[in-house]
Amino acid sequence: MNSEGKLIKNKNGQILYCVKILGGIILGCLFLIPIYMLFVSSIKPTGEVFDLRFIPKTISLNGYSLILKQKFLSYFLNSLFISTTVTIVALVFHSMAGYALARLDFVGRNVVFILILGTLMIPFSVILVPLFILVKNFGWLNTFKGVIIPAIPHAYGIFLFRQFFLTIPKELEEAAILDGCSPFGIFIRIFLPLSKPIIIVLAVAFFIANWNNYMWPMIVNQSQNKWVLQVALANYIGRTDTPWDAIMAGGVITIIPILILFFVLQRYIVEGIKMSGIK
Repeated sequence: MNSEGKLIKNKNGQILYCVKILGGIILGCLFLIPIYMLFVSSIKPTGEVFDLRFIPKTISLNGYSLILKQKFLSYFLNSLFISTTVTIVALVFHSMAGYALARLDFVGRNVVFILILGTLMIPFSVILVPLFILVKNFGWLNTFKGVIIPAIPHAYGIFLFRQFFLTIPKELEEAAILDGCSPFGIFIRIFLPLSKPIIIVLAVAFFIANWNNYMWPMIVNQSQNKWVLQVALANYIGRTDTPWDAIMAGGVITIIPILILFFVLQRYIVEGIKMSGIK
Protein backbone atom coordinates (compact mmCIF):
# COMPACT_ATOMS: atom_id res chain seq x y z
CA MET A 1 0.00 0.00 0.00
CA ASN A 2 1.43 3.38 -0.99
CA SER A 3 1.69 6.40 1.30
CA GLU A 4 -1.46 7.99 -0.16
CA GLY A 5 -3.50 4.85 0.60
CA LYS A 6 -2.18 4.74 4.16
CA LEU A 7 -3.07 8.40 4.63
CA ILE A 8 -6.65 7.82 3.44
CA LYS A 9 -6.96 4.76 5.69
CA ASN A 10 -5.71 6.68 8.73
CA LYS A 11 -8.05 9.56 7.95
CA ASN A 12 -11.03 7.21 7.66
CA GLY A 13 -10.02 5.57 10.93
CA GLN A 14 -9.89 8.93 12.69
CA ILE A 15 -13.31 9.90 11.30
CA LEU A 16 -14.78 6.58 12.48
CA TYR A 17 -13.22 7.08 15.92
CA CYS A 18 -14.70 10.59 16.17
CA VAL A 19 -18.12 9.28 15.13
CA LYS A 20 -17.94 6.62 17.86
CA ILE A 21 -16.97 9.22 20.46
CA LEU A 22 -19.80 11.52 19.36
CA GLY A 23 -22.29 8.63 19.43
CA GLY A 24 -21.14 7.68 22.92
CA ILE A 25 -21.57 11.26 24.15
CA ILE A 26 -25.08 11.48 22.68
CA LEU A 27 -26.06 8.11 24.15
CA GLY A 28 -24.61 9.10 27.52
CA CYS A 29 -26.62 12.34 27.50
CA LEU A 30 -29.81 10.43 26.73
CA PHE A 31 -29.24 8.30 29.83
CA LEU A 32 -28.21 11.23 32.03
CA ILE A 33 -31.03 13.62 31.12
CA PRO A 34 -33.70 11.77 33.21
CA ILE A 35 -31.35 11.70 36.22
CA TYR A 36 -30.58 15.39 35.78
CA MET A 37 -34.28 16.24 35.50
CA LEU A 38 -34.96 14.21 38.67
CA PHE A 39 -32.38 16.26 40.56
CA VAL A 40 -33.61 19.58 39.13
CA SER A 41 -37.22 18.71 39.99
CA SER A 42 -36.19 17.89 43.56
CA ILE A 43 -34.99 21.46 44.15
CA LYS A 44 -38.10 23.12 42.70
CA PRO A 45 -41.16 24.25 44.66
CA THR A 46 -44.13 21.86 44.46
CA GLY A 47 -45.95 24.00 41.91
CA GLU A 48 -42.99 23.96 39.49
CA VAL A 49 -42.07 20.27 39.65
CA PHE A 50 -43.75 19.49 36.32
CA ASP A 51 -42.28 22.55 34.63
CA LEU A 52 -39.72 20.94 32.29
CA ARG A 53 -37.05 23.60 32.60
CA PHE A 54 -33.43 22.49 32.65
CA ILE A 55 -32.65 25.38 34.99
CA PRO A 56 -35.27 26.03 37.71
CA LYS A 57 -36.64 29.53 38.14
CA THR A 58 -36.76 29.10 41.93
CA ILE A 59 -34.55 26.86 44.04
CA SER A 60 -36.20 25.29 47.07
CA LEU A 61 -34.99 22.55 49.44
CA ASN A 62 -38.45 22.09 50.93
CA GLY A 63 -38.73 18.63 49.33
CA TYR A 64 -35.62 17.37 51.15
CA SER A 65 -36.85 18.90 54.39
CA LEU A 66 -40.22 17.15 54.06
CA ILE A 67 -38.81 13.76 53.13
CA LEU A 68 -36.32 13.74 56.01
CA LYS A 69 -39.13 14.45 58.48
CA GLN A 70 -41.05 11.32 57.35
CA LYS A 71 -38.77 8.63 58.87
CA PHE A 72 -36.92 8.54 55.57
CA LEU A 73 -33.61 7.76 57.26
CA SER A 74 -35.21 4.72 58.91
CA TYR A 75 -36.51 3.47 55.55
CA PHE A 76 -33.08 4.11 54.03
CA LEU A 77 -31.42 1.99 56.72
CA ASN A 78 -34.01 -0.78 56.24
CA SER A 79 -33.20 -0.94 52.51
CA LEU A 80 -29.47 -0.83 53.21
CA PHE A 81 -29.69 -3.64 55.78
CA ILE A 82 -31.80 -5.90 53.57
CA SER A 83 -29.75 -5.33 50.41
CA THR A 84 -26.39 -5.78 52.16
CA THR A 85 -27.47 -8.91 54.05
CA VAL A 86 -28.94 -10.61 50.98
CA THR A 87 -25.84 -9.75 48.94
CA ILE A 88 -23.33 -11.13 51.46
CA VAL A 89 -25.25 -14.31 52.31
CA ALA A 90 -26.11 -14.99 48.65
CA LEU A 91 -22.46 -14.65 47.59
CA VAL A 92 -21.38 -17.16 50.25
CA PHE A 93 -23.93 -19.82 49.32
CA HIS A 94 -23.80 -19.24 45.56
CA SER A 95 -20.01 -19.49 45.46
CA MET A 96 -20.07 -22.77 47.39
CA ALA A 97 -22.82 -24.18 45.19
CA GLY A 98 -20.97 -23.09 42.04
CA TYR A 99 -17.76 -24.73 43.29
CA ALA A 100 -19.56 -27.99 44.08
CA LEU A 101 -21.24 -28.10 40.66
CA ALA A 102 -18.02 -27.24 38.83
CA ARG A 103 -15.37 -29.22 40.70
CA LEU A 104 -16.87 -31.90 42.94
CA ASP A 105 -17.73 -35.20 41.30
CA PHE A 106 -21.00 -36.62 42.59
CA VAL A 107 -23.92 -38.54 41.15
CA GLY A 108 -26.52 -36.36 39.46
CA ARG A 109 -24.37 -33.24 39.36
CA ASN A 110 -25.47 -32.23 35.87
CA VAL A 111 -29.11 -32.99 36.67
CA VAL A 112 -28.95 -30.76 39.74
CA PHE A 113 -27.40 -27.98 37.68
CA ILE A 114 -30.08 -28.25 34.98
CA LEU A 115 -32.84 -28.15 37.61
CA ILE A 116 -31.29 -25.05 39.20
CA LEU A 117 -30.89 -23.41 35.80
CA GLY A 118 -34.50 -24.24 34.94
CA THR A 119 -35.74 -22.03 37.77
CA LEU A 120 -34.66 -19.01 35.71
CA MET A 121 -37.59 -19.70 33.38
CA ILE A 122 -40.16 -19.47 36.20
CA PRO A 123 -41.57 -15.94 36.61
CA PHE A 124 -41.70 -14.59 40.14
CA SER A 125 -45.45 -13.99 39.79
CA VAL A 126 -45.98 -17.76 39.48
CA ILE A 127 -44.41 -18.54 42.86
CA LEU A 128 -45.62 -15.38 44.60
CA VAL A 129 -48.67 -16.91 46.30
CA PRO A 130 -47.00 -20.20 47.40
CA LEU A 131 -44.01 -18.23 48.69
CA PHE A 132 -46.28 -15.91 50.65
CA ILE A 133 -48.07 -18.91 52.21
CA LEU A 134 -44.71 -20.39 53.27
CA VAL A 135 -43.55 -17.12 54.78
CA LYS A 136 -46.86 -16.74 56.61
CA ASN A 137 -46.71 -20.30 58.00
CA PHE A 138 -43.15 -19.71 59.22
CA GLY A 139 -44.34 -16.57 61.02
CA TRP A 140 -42.10 -14.26 59.03
CA LEU A 141 -44.68 -11.65 58.05
CA ASN A 142 -43.70 -8.11 59.10
CA THR A 143 -40.11 -9.21 59.71
CA PHE A 144 -36.87 -8.70 57.83
CA LYS A 145 -36.47 -12.49 57.60
CA GLY A 146 -39.51 -12.68 55.36
CA VAL A 147 -37.85 -10.34 52.87
CA ILE A 148 -34.25 -11.55 53.15
CA ILE A 149 -34.42 -15.35 53.17
CA PRO A 150 -36.59 -15.86 50.03
CA ALA A 151 -34.30 -13.45 48.13
CA ILE A 152 -31.09 -15.42 48.79
CA PRO A 153 -31.42 -18.41 46.40
CA HIS A 154 -31.04 -17.42 42.76
CA ALA A 155 -29.85 -19.53 39.83
CA TYR A 156 -28.04 -16.63 38.16
CA GLY A 157 -25.34 -16.40 40.82
CA ILE A 158 -24.80 -20.17 40.96
CA PHE A 159 -24.60 -20.34 37.17
CA LEU A 160 -22.05 -17.53 36.91
CA PHE A 161 -19.82 -18.96 39.66
CA ARG A 162 -19.95 -22.44 38.11
CA GLN A 163 -19.01 -21.17 34.66
CA PHE A 164 -16.11 -19.16 36.07
CA PHE A 165 -14.80 -22.03 38.21
CA LEU A 166 -14.78 -24.29 35.16
CA THR A 167 -12.21 -21.97 33.53
CA ILE A 168 -9.68 -22.33 36.37
CA PRO A 169 -6.88 -24.78 35.40
CA LYS A 170 -7.04 -28.18 37.08
CA GLU A 171 -3.29 -28.02 37.71
CA LEU A 172 -3.86 -25.50 40.50
CA GLU A 173 -6.32 -27.83 42.16
CA GLU A 174 -4.05 -30.87 41.75
CA ALA A 175 -1.09 -28.98 43.24
CA ALA A 176 -3.20 -28.00 46.25
CA ILE A 177 -4.29 -31.61 46.75
CA LEU A 178 -0.64 -32.71 46.73
CA ASP A 179 0.04 -30.11 49.43
CA GLY A 180 -2.69 -31.69 51.58
CA CYS A 181 -5.50 -29.20 51.02
CA SER A 182 -9.06 -30.38 51.57
CA PRO A 183 -11.78 -29.47 49.04
CA PHE A 184 -12.93 -26.69 51.35
CA GLY A 185 -9.34 -25.45 51.70
CA ILE A 186 -8.96 -25.39 47.92
CA PHE A 187 -12.18 -23.42 47.64
CA ILE A 188 -11.12 -20.85 50.26
CA ARG A 189 -7.46 -20.47 49.33
CA ILE A 190 -7.51 -20.79 45.54
CA PHE A 191 -10.95 -20.43 43.98
CA LEU A 192 -12.34 -17.55 46.03
CA PRO A 193 -9.31 -15.25 45.62
CA LEU A 194 -9.31 -15.88 41.86
CA SER A 195 -13.03 -15.13 41.57
CA LYS A 196 -12.80 -11.53 42.81
CA PRO A 197 -14.09 -10.00 39.51
CA ILE A 198 -17.12 -12.32 39.48
CA ILE A 199 -17.81 -11.63 43.16
CA ILE A 200 -17.85 -7.88 42.52
CA VAL A 201 -20.15 -8.19 39.49
CA LEU A 202 -22.61 -10.36 41.41
CA ALA A 203 -22.38 -8.18 44.51
CA VAL A 204 -23.39 -5.12 42.47
CA ALA A 205 -26.17 -7.04 40.69
CA PHE A 206 -27.61 -8.49 43.92
CA PHE A 207 -27.37 -5.20 45.80
CA ILE A 208 -29.11 -3.20 43.06
CA ALA A 209 -31.83 -5.85 42.56
CA ASN A 210 -32.69 -5.89 46.27
CA TRP A 211 -32.29 -2.14 46.69
CA ASN A 212 -34.85 -1.57 43.93
CA ASN A 213 -37.16 -4.39 45.02
CA TYR A 214 -40.70 -3.17 45.62
CA MET A 215 -43.33 -5.88 45.23
CA TRP A 216 -42.10 -8.51 47.70
CA PRO A 217 -41.24 -6.11 50.57
CA MET A 218 -44.62 -4.44 50.09
CA ILE A 219 -46.46 -7.80 50.35
CA VAL A 220 -44.51 -9.21 53.29
CA ASN A 221 -44.09 -6.12 55.46
CA GLN A 222 -47.30 -4.21 56.15
CA SER A 223 -45.79 -2.65 59.27
CA GLN A 224 -44.60 0.88 58.55
CA ASN A 225 -41.48 0.40 60.66
CA LYS A 226 -40.32 -2.32 58.24
CA TRP A 227 -40.92 -0.36 55.05
CA VAL A 228 -38.11 -0.01 52.51
CA LEU A 229 -37.47 3.12 50.44
CA GLN A 230 -39.54 2.11 47.43
CA VAL A 231 -42.58 1.19 49.52
CA ALA A 232 -42.31 4.42 51.51
CA LEU A 233 -42.09 6.56 48.36
CA ALA A 234 -45.01 4.73 46.75
CA ASN A 235 -47.18 5.50 49.76
CA TYR A 236 -46.69 9.22 49.22
CA ILE A 237 -48.23 8.97 45.75
CA GLY A 238 -51.99 8.89 45.22
CA ARG A 239 -52.98 11.28 47.96
CA THR A 240 -54.87 14.47 47.16
CA ASP A 241 -51.95 16.49 48.50
CA THR A 242 -49.12 14.47 46.94
CA PRO A 243 -45.83 16.25 47.81
CA TRP A 244 -44.11 15.83 44.45
CA ASP A 245 -41.07 17.84 45.48
CA ALA A 246 -40.53 15.46 48.42
CA ILE A 247 -40.98 12.42 46.16
CA MET A 248 -38.39 13.77 43.74
CA ALA A 249 -36.03 14.46 46.64
CA GLY A 250 -36.56 10.92 47.88
CA GLY A 251 -35.78 9.61 44.40
CA VAL A 252 -32.49 11.51 44.36
CA ILE A 253 -31.48 10.13 47.76
CA THR A 254 -32.49 6.62 46.65
CA ILE A 255 -30.20 6.53 43.61
CA ILE A 256 -27.14 7.98 45.38
CA PRO A 257 -25.86 4.61 46.76
CA ILE A 258 -26.30 2.99 43.35
CA LEU A 259 -24.33 5.75 41.61
CA ILE A 260 -21.55 5.59 44.19
CA LEU A 261 -21.38 1.80 43.90
CA PHE A 262 -21.16 1.95 40.13
CA PHE A 263 -18.52 4.68 39.89
CA VAL A 264 -16.31 3.07 42.56
CA LEU A 265 -16.50 -0.45 41.09
CA GLN A 266 -16.98 0.21 37.37
CA ARG A 267 -13.47 -1.04 36.48
CA TYR A 268 -14.09 -4.33 38.27
CA ILE A 269 -17.58 -4.63 36.74
CA VAL A 270 -16.20 -4.42 33.19
CA GLU A 271 -13.39 -6.85 34.04
CA GLY A 272 -15.82 -9.30 35.61
CA ILE A 273 -18.19 -9.20 32.63
CA LYS A 274 -15.27 -9.95 30.28
CA MET A 275 -14.15 -12.90 32.43
CA SER A 276 -17.60 -14.44 32.86
CA GLY A 277 -17.84 -16.10 29.46
CA ILE A 278 -19.39 -19.53 29.12
CA LYS A 279 -16.91 -22.36 28.69
